[in-house]
Amino acid sequence: MGIQLMGIAHAKQKLRRNLSAKIASVLATSNVPRGHIAVYAGEGYRKRFVIPIAFLNHPLFQELLNRAEEEFGFDHPMGGITIPCSEECFVSLTSFLSSAS
Repeated sequence: MGIQLMGIAHAKQKLRRNLSAKIASVLATSNVPRGHIAVYAGEGYRKRFVIPIAFLNHPLFQELLNRAEEEFGFDHPMGGITIPCSEECFVSLTSFLSSAS
């Protein structure tokens, strides 16, 4: 049992490192202002949006991230985080989050 818990802890740590490295590489290789992240949303053609990192903590955005994980896993075809919703839905959400903060 102790070995399994250590294995899970090690896997979580490795996943965090991989995600941190991926996010860092996405931020470093694109024109994204400090404190923001590039995401892709839309059906068919995916449009690139640059949003504040603070949005990632909001429960509504967390739900979209959970859906993105279910649909794409951690291998996003666009290189950045791909959000599985229409462009109009995403614009509405980000407008709401901008006005709420």
